[in-house]
Formats: sequence, structure tokens, C-alpha cells
Amino acid sequence: MDTYTVFAEVYDRCMEEIPYEEWCRQITSLLRQDGIADGLVLELGCGTGTMTELLAQAGYDMIGVDASGEMLSKAIEKRNSSGQDILYLQQDMREFELYGTVRAVVSVCDTMNYLLEEEELLQVFRLVNNYLDPKGLFLFDLKTEHHFRDVVGTQSFVQNEEDACVIWENYYYEEERVNEYAVTIFAAEEDGRYERHQELHYQKPYTIAQIQRLLQQAGMEFVAAYGENVEEASETDSSRIYILARECGK
Repeated sequence: MDTYTVFAEVYDRCMEEIPYEEWCRQITSLLRQDGIADGLVLELGCGTGTMTELLAQAGYDMIGVDASGEMLSKAIEKRNSSGQDILYLQQDMREFELYGTVRAVVSVCDTMNYLLEEEELLQVFRLVNNYLDPKGLFLFDLKTEHHFRDVVGTQSFVQNEEDACVIWENYYYEEERVNEYAVTIFAAEEDGRYERHQELHYQKPYTIAQIQRLLQQAGMEFVAAYGENVEEASETDSSRIYILARECGK
């Protein structure tokens, strides 16, 4: 089964502990420090549009790109409810196309970890550079190897909802540096039965040194790497790092 199909139905409830509002404040602070307080901003891997909505509320003209039609359906429901003027595009981020350039590109919730080969990451970086305004910013996050190996490791997690039960089973293949987690969902049907669905997700950690090299190859300038509190990044202690890069020529 493709990822983020049935899971889209329960995704927002599973992500309730994610501090989206705080992330939005950090993102907008970094953008505004560079003079980007409005204008077009692209979110790659926008999912159900939670961050896209928050950035729109902060004054940006948002475009959201995601490969999952099911996730985008949820994002469009939010847009219709909020009245925000957001453009959503169903596209693979390895091949995304825009009508013009944007002032900034953001990507959160470890979207880039889903790219399992350096060549794929490089392709995305090249596309981002191509669609950024001159000196535009690219801000994204990554889960670290420390998170996959030491924090989640081989653990299983269960989350019970009113109409669904979600089971996460994690395993990190250290030699291949690939993290696998199986998501099993028991979803309530209209007749009261529960139907079992399963999705497999794979992610790969990248080092800051790898990211610096790939950004340079893509023609971008590496600006900074931050830890979870927008301080100096520590790959050995942080579960998540944030990378800031700049367009510096096509």
C-alpha cells in the first residue's frame, strides 16, 4: 500500500503533540530576519496543510506540494474552512514544477528523510534552487541518526483514538542507515467492524556534512544548522535538526 493513504484519515490526531505553532514562529522569525515578511512561499511535503495554514495566517502567499492525494484532500478541507487563499499541487517533490519563483521554500516533519538516496536529495535541492528568487531561503528539518537508532530504535507505539487504533512498529537498519516503521491501523467501519490497514514507511538520516556537500552541488549556499531550540545543532544529542540554505545562482 502507498504511504499516507488510509493513514491520512488519522494523521492529524497522531500529530497532535507536534508543536506546529512554535515551529511556525521559528520559521517566520528566520525568514523575517532575512527580509522575507510576505510574498510567495512554498511548502514541500505539506501533508494535511497544518503548517501551510499557519504560514498563510502569518501573511505569506502559500503554495503546498504533496504527493498524497488523500493528505491534500484534508488540506483542502482546512482551506475551505479557514478561507485562506492557498494553492495546493499534487506533485512528487523530486519532480515538482511551479509557474514562477518563490521567496522561500520550507519543509517540516522530516519530509526530506523520505528521500533514501543522495541523488534524490540532490535533485530536490536543484529544483528548490531553480524555483527560488535570487537570494531566496530554503529551510527544512531532518530527523537524525541519533533519533532513529537511540530514541525510537526497535520500539513499538500504540495510539488509541475514538474510531481507530494506530500501532507503530519501528526498526533501524544501522548498516544501511535506513529506518523502517510499519503503521497498522484498525479503522472503524460504518457497520461497527474494524478493518485492518498497513503502511510501510522508510526514512534515511543524513549528516550535516552530507547536506552541506549536496547543497553546494545544487548551487546553493549552506547558511546554518540549528538544533531543536534554534541553537547550534548537535547530531549526537538532537532528534531533529534544521537546515537553512540560500539561493546563490542558477
